Amino acid sequence: MTQKIDSIDTKILGLLQRDATLSVDEISDRAGLSRNACWRRIKVMEQAGIIAARVALLDAVKIGCPLHVLVMIRTHSHDANWLDTFHRTVRAMPEVVSAYRMTGDLDYVLRVRVADVPAYDAFYKRLTSRISLSDVSASFVMEEIKETTALPL
Repeated sequence: MTQKIDSIDTKILGLLQRDATLSVDEISDRAGLSRNACWRRIKVMEQAGIIAARVALLDAVKIGCPLHVLVMIRTHSHDANWLDTFHRTVRAMPEVVSAYRMTGDLDYVLRVRVADVPAYDAFYKRLTSRISLSDVSASFVMEEIKETTALPL
């Protein structure tokens, strides 16, 4: 069952998406609520899983993984054992920042962050040595026009 989100919850979520370090006092002030009412709403949304996590977003360039790669994968195997191995393999590779099962021509798309092309090559070799894939191609991101974790509210 989906929890109803009202305009005040939307305001709170918008504030937290922009800056999760805001204090409850700052959030309550901006949302027009008392501190306790604001804290209760945040706790309810956390318990309901609406607020899934509060994290720090890092600058990929400054921490040494500036190369953003989109890896497109096709496979001929879709049995349960292959899927389990693929899931475990992808989840265990820290370079993979997101992985998606797709409809259409591609089976999977991975978003990968690495230091440079040789680091991508090492990643590619590890991936293909651990799991059987029909086709793997990569596109290197030339420019990030928009990158956000904020969902539309």
